[in-house]
This record gives sequence, structure tokens and C-alpha cells, in this order.
Amino acid sequence: MAKKLLPLLLALVMLFSLTGVMAFADDAAPSERSADIVILYTSDVHCGINQGFGYAGLAEVYKHLEEQGNAVILVDDGDNIQGEPVGTMTKGEALVDLMGKVGYSVAIPGNHEFDYGMDQFLDLAKNASFTYISCNFNREGELIFDPYVIRELDGVKVAFVGVTTPQTLISSTPRYFQNEEGEYIYGFFQDETGEGVYNAVQNAVDSARAEGAEYVVVLAHLGNEEECRPWTYADVISHVSGIDVLLDGHSHDTDQIVMKDKDGKDVLRSACGTKLAHIGYVRITTDGKISTGLYNWNNDESAPALLGIQNDASAYVEEATGALQEKLKEVVATSQVLLTIYDPVAVTDSGSPIRMVRRAETNLGDLCADAYLDQSGADVAFVNGGGIRVNINAGDITLNDILKVHPFGNAMCVIEVTGQQILDALEWGAHAIPGENGGFLQVAGLSYEIHSYIESPCQSDENSLFTGIEGERRVQNVLIGGEPIDPEATYTLASHNYMLLDHGDGYTMFDGAPLLQDSVKLDNQVLIDYITGTLGGVIGPEYEDLTGQGRIVIVQEKP
Repeated sequence: MAKKLLPLLLALVMLFSLTGVMAFADDAAPSERSADIVILYTSDVHCGINQGFGYAGLAEVYKHLEEQGNAVILVDDGDNIQGEPVGTMTKGEALVDLMGKVGYSVAIPGNHEFDYGMDQFLDLAKNASFTYISCNFNREGELIFDPYVIRELDGVKVAFVGVTTPQTLISSTPRYFQNEEGEYIYGFFQDETGEGVYNAVQNAVDSARAEGAEYVVVLAHLGNEEECRPWTYADVISHVSGIDVLLDGHSHDTDQIVMKDKDGKDVLRSACGTKLAHIGYVRITTDGKISTGLYNWNNDESAPALLGIQNDASAYVEEATGALQEKLKEVVATSQVLLTIYDPVAVTDSGSPIRMVRRAETNLGDLCADAYLDQSGADVAFVNGGGIRVNINAGDITLNDILKVHPFGNAMCVIEVTGQQILDALEWGAHAIPGENGGFLQVAGLSYEIHSYIESPCQSDENSLFTGIEGERRVQNVLIGGEPIDPEATYTLASHNYMLLDHGDGYTMFDGAPLLQDSVKLDNQVLIDYITGTLGGVIGPEYEDLTGQGRIVIVQEKP
């Protein structure tokens, strides 16, 4: 019964959830065509293959549109292969394979396509069954991919031009774009004016038109955020001519906009959010009318689950997630020591272990902070104790063991801070000592003392957000790189977006700090890359002391 109702239900979803904008092509071709062209697009899927519409629902929408007589093509605006364990565990391979099986024709790299390293992404792109394009991703000035590709749909040549934000250089791992000397060899034609990107797009558009393209669609990972200027979608459209439609990603918005290009012509800009909650579309009718919009899935339960969708795509997803379960059991490293979040000796009256990672240094806290320091290249790294959840036992370590340590999906960031901001953060992290606090800071690149006999001087508001210091500080003798901290100096600080950007655990003292690396990779991937890469898959005796390496000293009595 469910299978019989599926086409009707999907038709109703598509009929009643449309949002969009419309324009007419200035140079529309005479109506000699038999079908509308429909470009389905996704963006910022972030491994959400069974969320929202899911790939199974996307396949049904594609099929439904084809059955209506449309000429349909499926494209992607980037940030597809990162964001969930299925991406992390396969380094994007499962996602690229799925994209091919679902029927994608063209895709562009978003900033997070590079999160598994440059070599890995280039291998994925080389082996993909669809085409990656980009007019501005280059190595030492030479384009890595073709700047555009032309697809013929119902006898009409439609060009797709790819462009990726230069902000990628800080929102993925910077060293992935550098040589061994730390010099940038990969880039996106970035400059302070934006002209490098504008020129790259214009050249691609002009070349596509010269090759006979009747319509030009830009696949963009640019976004609308102020920090992305001068490379937002609005910057590009207003400085380029010849674009019919720009399909955008990166900022996870769903805005449908008409704006003027460099020559005053209307250009449609469409974005479709994230995690397949929406499927974007461009429709080009036989009389040249162009419209964009979204199919929306507004239910908490995914379309495949709610509608019981069973098709080739659902089978592919089930195969990928099933393979993930096997992958999670894979042994990827070995530890010669127990790494703990608990007190090494004391237990509760009932015999349960006493959790210490939220009020004292532990060796697992050191390991997690070291991973952030190593992977970021920052001066100092913080990890909140509440984000370190389980032990890693001595012996073989599986991928699942590592994922359980950091289960929340926070992403590594690096900011520039003053010594005073670091001092305030340490004070706030220590405010509950000797009690527990999820915001207690495990650290790397730094050592400090907590004089717990001094009452915490931290002040907070009604929402438990840090507001300042009043009184004698209990955090003392702070050293960075073995030298006393300078409150007036600037340092680079690595942690995750939850704490540095989103006031997680009440940390407000970083507001306004320059953002150097933005949501580079998930916290569990930071730990995986450190253990399997830098440590060579072996956690050794340097971490054998369960109480850590002496980075945090708690002074309980006044000297």
C-alpha cells in the first residue's frame, strides 16, 4: 500500500512545498523544444544521506520529474562528503561513490571537500563517475579542474561554471594548501579586491558562451556571510555579466533572490540549505522562462523513513551505512597505556569510578588537547572536559573507540587572542573547582596552577555566561611554551566552534577575536588524524601517567 501511495505523496510534497523566483531570459531561444529543462541541485549535504529527503527521496523526485516529460539533470554545490561518521570513516569515499550511483552529473568542491587532505580529495575527484569543475581552484595559477562543462538537455546547451570561496583556505586545514616549506601552492585566485575571482568567473562564462552555451548556470560555494566578502554571491553577480542563474551554498541559507549583474541584467540566485531538508531546482521552460525554487521537507522524520521509500538509492544508502558499521570495528591504532577520564584510584561509596576530566588533568585530556595543537599548528589548545566522554583502553583501538571520545560533532577552529583572554578563559574553566564543570579546560602548549583555596572571582549573568572577573584570581603561574604568559601579547588558540564561537560552556571572552581557521574538521577526526597520523598509530608511554603530564597543578592550601 505504501509503495502505491508513494508517487502521490511525493507529488503532493512537490506541489505544496514550492518556493521560488522567476525571470525571463533576455535572449531566450525560439520555442522548438519538446520539454522543460529541470536542474535539480543539492548543497551542503554534509553526509546527510538519510536525512530530510535523503538520497532515496531525491531519487524519487528526479524520477517523478522525468516521468512528467522533463529533461532532468542533478548537480551539487559542495560540502557533500564531510559532516557525519560515514564521511569521516571513509574519508569521503563512500559519499563520492553514492553521488555517482544516485546520478549526479556535475559537482564543485566546497571548503569541506578538502578536510581529508589534498591528495585524498584529488584522488576522489579523479575516480568520481561525475565531473568536478572549478574556475578558481588552482595550483600555482594552473586550474585543477575544467572551469566549466556543457551538458546538452533536450537539444539545448547548458553550461555549468564552478566557483569556490577563497575562505576555504581558513575553513579547511591551511597546511593542506601548502608545500613542505609552509608556502601556499594551492589557492582560489584570492585577493583583497575580489577581482581575481570575478575575472575567473567572467572568463569561464565568456568561454562557455563562445562554445555555444545558450544558458549559463554558476554552481557556487560562496554564501552570504559578511566574513566571506569580497567573495559572496552578491559580490560575484554584481561584478560579472552573462550569468543566468547562480546556485549557491556555504551559508546554509534558503534565500531565493533576483539581483542585477554587472550589465544590469536580472540574475536568479538560489540556495537550498543543508542536510537535504530542501532540494533546489531551476526550471527552464520551452519558451525560455527561467525559475528557481525549493522542494521542502519539513518533517522531523526523513522522507525515506516516513514514506517507506525503497529504491536503488535507498539500497545504496543501506549498503554504505552497513559498511560503516563494519568500518567502525576496524582496528586503526594501538595504545600501550590506559587513557582515562576517571580518578586512577578513588571510587564512590558504591564502587563507581569518579570522573576527573571535568576538574583535573588526565592523560586522555592531554591527548585530546595535543591533537588540537598538532592538527591546528596553534600556540595553545583547549578542550573542554565535558566534550571528552569515555576512556580509551590499552590495546587495540577501533574507529568506534575514538568516535565515542568526541561524539558531539564539534569542529576545530583557530582564533587570535590576547594573553588576557586566555587568562580569563582559564579562570572561567576553573571556577567550579573542586567541583565538576563541563567547561573545565584540558590544555596543550600551556601549563597553569589553580589555587583552589581562593574563591572563584568569576562573574556570570542569568544565563550562566561569563561577564568578568572581580577579585583575586585563582589561576596563577601560567606558562606558554615554557615562558610566562604576556597579557598584552597575541597568541593563536585552537579549540572548537562550540566554545570559541558559540559561547559553549559560557565562554564569552573570545567575542570579536579574529577567526583564523573556521570549522576545519570534526573533533573526532582531529583525534583520529593525530593518533593514526602524527603518532603513527601508537599511543606510547609519554601518556602513561593517568593524571597527565603536569600541565595543570591544583594548589589546595595557601603557600
